[in-house]
Amino acid sequence: MESKTIGIVGLGLIGGSFAKAYQEAGWEVLACNRTASVLEFARISGAVDGALTEENVSSCDLVLVTIYPEAAIEWVSRMAPHFGKKPIVIDCCGTKRKVCEALFPVAKKHGFSFIGGHPMAGTQYSGFKYARANLYHNAPMVLVPADADDVKLLGKAEELLKPAGFGSFAFTTPEKHDEMIAFTSQMAHVVSNAYIKSETAASHKGFSAGSYKDMTRVAWLNPGMWAELFLENRDYLMKEIDSFLGSMREYRDALEAGDRDELVRLLDEGRRKKAEVDGR
Repeated sequence: MESKTIGIVGLGLIGGSFAKAYQEAGWEVLACNRTASVLEFARISGAVDGALTEENVSSCDLVLVTIYPEAAIEWVSRMAPHFGKKPIVIDCCGTKRKVCEALFPVAKKHGFSFIGGHPMAGTQYSGFKYARANLYHNAPMVLVPADADDVKLLGKAEELLKPAGFGSFAFTTPEKHDEMIAFTSQMAHVVSNAYIKSETAASHKGFSAGSYKDMTRVAWLNPGMWAELFLENRDYLMKEIDSFLGSMREYRDALEAGDRDELVRLLDEGRRKKAEVDGR
């Protein structure tokens, strides 16, 4: 079987996990990282075979850009003249409008294939030391193409992404992606991060179980990265926050009024909504 090569930009949790998955699948793994010591550690540990450079990027079958949105735009734009026709370039940023708006024209100008992407997997931890080869097993992968009718390109992208072990692929627009991610991901991080700021949190030990752990898991986040993602998606995120604050006000008003019937109604409404959206 012909050997394949992947280029990975950024060796944090996301990029590092891709590196380990593709290394296990027998691909040659080339990578670059802002901190040289991390790249060297990844090479010594066997996850990476060598450095990804201007000279060898065109030999890659797939290039995954797993860094912050602004940095992803800068790197792809700078490397655009060196890609050639062979690689499919996919970014893995948490928002898609800004990245796709900037890079779709760059790809068209230089004649390489670019697809927006977002692997729907992760942990509360960051960094290569937490990377694992099975991070993406059975997880969804969202792809945002410039041309939704380019079935050949999307089929090739799915094939090249197989070593990661994704369970499903979804195809959408940059706008729809960002609208949905504001609710499914960003809002959860905001609420978790705000919730843990309660003065009561310092005394939780001995009184907390699954509910506390579920609610606070993603409060432990990368502040710089999430601040950038929140600001890039602030219109959709503020809409979700406003909706949430409206619902919280209803619960507070019912408690303040001692209105048991209204509280039961609100709780039952939420319970039924959960069953509805989860298809139960």
